Amino acid sequence: MIVILKNDADAQKVDILAQWLETQNVEIHKSVGEYTTVWGLVGDTSKIDTDLIEGLEIVEGVRRISEPYKQANRKFHPDDTVIDLGNSIKIGGGNFQFFAGPCSVESEEQIIEIAKAVKAAGANILRGGAFKPRTSPYAFQGMRADGLKLLLQAKKITGMPIVSEIMDASHIDLFEGVDIIQVGARNMQNFELLKQLGKLDKPIFLKRGLSATVEELLMSAEYIMSGGNEKVILCERGIRTFETATRNTLDLSAVAILKEKTHLPVVVDPSHASGIARLVEPLSYASAACGADGLMIEVHNNPQKALCDGPQALTPDKFARVTQGVQKIINALK
Repeated sequence: MIVILKNDADAQKVDILAQWLETQNVEIHKSVGEYTTVWGLVGDTSKIDTDLIEGLEIVEGVRRISEPYKQANRKFHPDDTVIDLGNSIKIGGGNFQFFAGPCSVESEEQIIEIAKAVKAAGANILRGGAFKPRTSPYAFQGMRADGLKLLLQAKKITGMPIVSEIMDASHIDLFEGVDIIQVGARNMQNFELLKQLGKLDKPIFLKRGLSATVEELLMSAEYIMSGGNEKVILCERGIRTFETATRNTLDLSAVAILKEKTHLPVVVDPSHASGIARLVEPLSYASAACGADGLMIEVHNNPQKALCDGPQALTPDKFARVTQGVQKIINALK
């Protein structure tokens, strides 16, 4: 349920209403916009008389939300959520960001060289895998804790905030210095992990599952937000369909739908969507054109020798061309 207050609502009467609602065992999430104030009521609202509340002079209107996701719902929070990483790096609300770096951290020299290159090309956030979920148990599984240490070293040298994927709740302490924790597609519905991440005061980068619907993605975001962490970034990374020409099928319609349904930032990963480096550029342009808040792109200084997903990685020079092209599209849409 949401309660929309009038702009000139008496502050004392607003406080009285808030106190009464709290006695009804519901939690109030307040969203104060430029022209309106919206209260989102979380909990069992079935016994609350909407006519009674709507009859108050301080109330503009009352609506019940039919969707199962509440806190992630744009009706709950009309204005875009903007996640501030500091140093003027913001995600969402018209702030477009590039997340770039290798699929996996392979060495100190590799990650630092790539970090410097992607920063020079226009990326503000360094991505890199330390714990790698692989389909085959015999494939490279990442450098794990040592990989995180190298990412932190690259962060210290370049000043770039870092994002890396977590595999298990038992690893949370290892991610203390990581700025954004990524939940991969395979863990999108690992609800116990999501609950633990909901207790953190740290942005969570939530990737859409291989066969997940838009609503299922939003419900996973709801798990995190219901724990108290409202800093969630959604990522469309392609879904599994009957098509075999690409690794996955990039669902850009989901980006437009998500922008309607939720206030959370939406980022696109064209690298995992296509699995083909030459397709990353056109898919990046299309993502920017349909309203994405950012792009996560895999960049490697030597893709042919990459230990993970080399065929979909761009070289630094090609990544620089993509950032320039995307910026032209963003400017044209302003």
